[in-house]
Amino acid sequence: MSERQLHRENQSMSMMYGTYADILFVLFPFLVIGMQRLWDGRLYETLMNADLSIAAAILAGLAIGKFVLGLVTNRDLGRYKERIVFFIALTLFVVLGPAIILMLSIAGGAEVPGFVAFVQPVLLIIAISLYSTAVSISNILTRDSERESNTANIEGDSPDIARASRVGHAPLDLPRHTGADSW
Repeated sequence: MSERQLHRENQSMSMMYGTYADILFVLFPFLVIGMQRLWDGRLYETLMNADLSIAAAILAGLAIGKFVLGLVTNRDLGRYKERIVFFIALTLFVVLGPAIILMLSIAGGAEVPGFVAFVQPVLLIIAISLYSTAVSISNILTRDSERESNTANIEGDSPDIARASRVGHAPLDLPRHTGADSW
């Protein structure tokens, strides 16, 4: 295995551990609530309360943030922009919308139908999958952006522009203050 492949594999493993650490931190309070309900003998209530929908909505929001980050990181995405917008719409339509509707319906005080015990875990699983996908897409696009900046540096761009694009940001061009303007 070459050094480059080893570096790429280590980077992928770090990304995976970071992604699942994010997911675990989001799910931790809900785990504590579930364990308390298990202790009290009311674990089924976890499935019938809005807890899992709240967790799904949080992860869906984080996924949308990662998709948007991937969308704005590289201006030269071309054909990928539509795919990223599709994933944003999919996250809104499949997870965030139903999770919010379930939260509002459960909080409304009416009797909660039995299918909610099935739908909420499914929403959570889909939200976890979409968040993992969003992190992967965002990192792939950032990595592609870094690769392009390294190529641009080899072709003779200024070191400041290459360094700025390696970080994933365009250089900030601020107008100079001439002193002639007064407040």
